[in-house]
Amino acid sequence: MKGLGQDFNRLWTAYAVSAAGSAVATDAFVLIAVFALHSSPFQVSLLAALSGAIGAFLALPLGPWIEYLRKRPMMVAADVMRCVVLTTVPLAFLADRLTFLHLAAASVIVGVGQIAFLSASGAYLKSLVAREHLTEANGRFESVQWTCSALGPPAGGLLVSVFGLAATFFADAASYLLSALSIRSIAVPEPDPPGRPPERRWWRGMGAGWRHIWSDGGLRLLFANTVTVGALITAMAPILAVMMLQELRFTPFQYGLSVGIPCVAGVVGARLSRRIVARHGHRGALLSAGVARVLWLPMIPLVGPGWLGLAAVTAIHTGTVFSMGVFNPAFAAYRLEKTPHHKVARVLTSWSIAGNAARAACTLLCGFLATLTSPRAVMAAGGLLLLVSCAWLPWKRVAAPADLTRDPA
Repeated sequence: MKGLGQDFNRLWTAYAVSAAGSAVATDAFVLIAVFALHSSPFQVSLLAALSGAIGAFLALPLGPWIEYLRKRPMMVAADVMRCVVLTTVPLAFLADRLTFLHLAAASVIVGVGQIAFLSASGAYLKSLVAREHLTEANGRFESVQWTCSALGPPAGGLLVSVFGLAATFFADAASYLLSALSIRSIAVPEPDPPGRPPERRWWRGMGAGWRHIWSDGGLRLLFANTVTVGALITAMAPILAVMMLQELRFTPFQYGLSVGIPCVAGVVGARLSRRIVARHGHRGALLSAGVARVLWLPMIPLVGPGWLGLAAVTAIHTGTVFSMGVFNPAFAAYRLEKTPHHKVARVLTSWSIAGNAARAACTLLCGFLATLTSPRAVMAAGGLLLLVSCAWLPWKRVAAPADLTRDPA
């Protein structure tokens, strides 16, 4: 972390610990719903969709609220809230009191806490790290995410096998507590938040993030692109799992290999992102990696069974994940640079809300279409739509960012 400072190291540690806990608890809600509550496939899909949709709705007023508060206490509060809520699930399970409603409510609250934390941490990062280091800082976060994605699920499976379904919930809750303690240890004083305009109504503040996104040509295109790509990839993941496990007869171990091995490429891509941006600029990096990350998945419907098919799926995932590892840090830094300090929390909240809602809707739609047709048909349609999303990349040059460090009079 040399060059980014000790306080960034503490923020990075908080992110790494909570990301590791979340990775260990991958699909924890699904597992406990299936094995403890004996939920139907529809209920499991509904659980995932409701947590995204309702969480996005409840998070609507968060942007303008977070904007005018100090970010560090908000991040600590979001971590503590998630720790407490997650702890109630295994306790209820061990007491034989867990219900589907309890599980759904916990999932929604954790989702709201995630949106609040990401919005506050993005704004806080911009005040903690110099502008020229933003891509490097986001690359560090991206590397952690892919590393945890590779190592966390196997570790979580081992925990469940040895200690039972409650173990990963306790691990995830503990990670949020450790994250809160790490954020509390940051030494540099936080800048004062912007003053709230006395004439502004709270409901106008809710739309300020989207208005800023829409007013900027580059952000407007990237908003459409990232929300579309994120929704399609998220919705296609369970369809691909069904296709691999049922139609192609891959074992759970083989499926895990196809998901885990490519995450190494995500770490490599994240580490290279800063160099690619330095050589080609943000626009060049976003265009090349943005196109590359959607070129691979359209080949999935052509995959066959056996180890050759497994190698093909793994190669397709590797190309996708590497390109995402390059794209995401460049995109995150570009978005921060194009957003003034006094609007960062609202822009990030708006982005998260739209992304969560789109993923929930797309997941339900793809599941319904896969039931009517076939997983392979839905994967083919999703692959074509991913290619169409390339139209919403910043192909035309947009005006350079104005001085975004000054608040308007």
